Amino acid sequence: MKRALYLFIIWMTAVSQASGEDGTIVFTPQWTAQAQFAGYYVAEAKGFYREAGVDVRIEHPSATQPAMSRLRAGECHATTLQLCQALEIVDGDIPLVNILQTSMNNAMVIVSARGKDPLTQRGARVGIWSVGFGQLAICMSNKDHLDYRWVRFAQNVNLFVSGALDATLAMSYNEYYQLLQAGIEITDKNVYRFCDHGYNVQEDGVYMTRQYYEQHRDQARRFAQASRKGWEWAVEHPEEALDIVMQYVNRDRIATNRVLQRLMLADVLRLQVDRESGRREFRLRPDMVQLASRLMHEGQMLSREVTYAELTDNAISE
Repeated sequence: MKRALYLFIIWMTAVSQASGEDGTIVFTPQWTAQAQFAGYYVAEAKGFYREAGVDVRIEHPSATQPAMSRLRAGECHATTLQLCQALEIVDGDIPLVNILQTSMNNAMVIVSARGKDPLTQRGARVGIWSVGFGQLAICMSNKDHLDYRWVRFAQNVNLFVSGALDATLAMSYNEYYQLLQAGIEITDKNVYRFCDHGYNVQEDGVYMTRQYYEQHRDQARRFAQASRKGWEWAVEHPEEALDIVMQYVNRDRIATNRVLQRLMLADVLRLQVDRESGRREFRLRPDMVQLASRLMHEGQMLSREVTYAELTDNAISE
């Protein structure tokens, strides 16, 4: 593990020195084209990046090459990560900087089969994403002695729908709606919402390696500001933003539909509103970093508690 981390740091050093020579930030969202990333598509399509004086190229990952793999390979300079993912990476001695936080709430749920309460299914076979995102669920399973048996899936709900799983993790803006469209009955009895049970940890934010960020502070700031403008425009013009999303979806031939993408966009925008303040704050909350870090450290997913200061820069976060 130490050798792998050392090689990665050396590799990223070379990437950081070479990147940005043509002034372009290659940005890779953490998944394939969908409304989860509408604000960035809007910022590109409406010229907000160009107006901010920053050249941005959006390149999506694939199911076999996730965003972090692209970052490791030096194929992008910025990516979206969930907070828990970022904590793991920093704990692995790869410094990151959060330049923009979009999510203010947690979207993860467990949906159980046959109307059962997920918390009564000890030892259940539970679907979890193969590319990550399930850290809090693992913490919860260990803490509550549920002993879930995790079954990894790539990108859809087929395993659960076919009856091969007792339960599955889902995002409220994504797989949750796929399950509804597949005819799965979902009630308060068979859904566990992490945000309602002490696990309301922020998810999506935009991250750069700290070395790249230190060398491109002004570009990073302008990229973050233009991206925020894209999200704010999407709030005011959701149907037009959806038109833009569908252009990306159709270009990449993603298996989805406008109904699902509309539901996703509405829920993603809802999750951007902080529960306590009632505002879109676009900031990483220190208390949520502390909560996530403590839960993951207690769950032995981190070797130490990662601090808010390690993820931020005052010039960006103000």
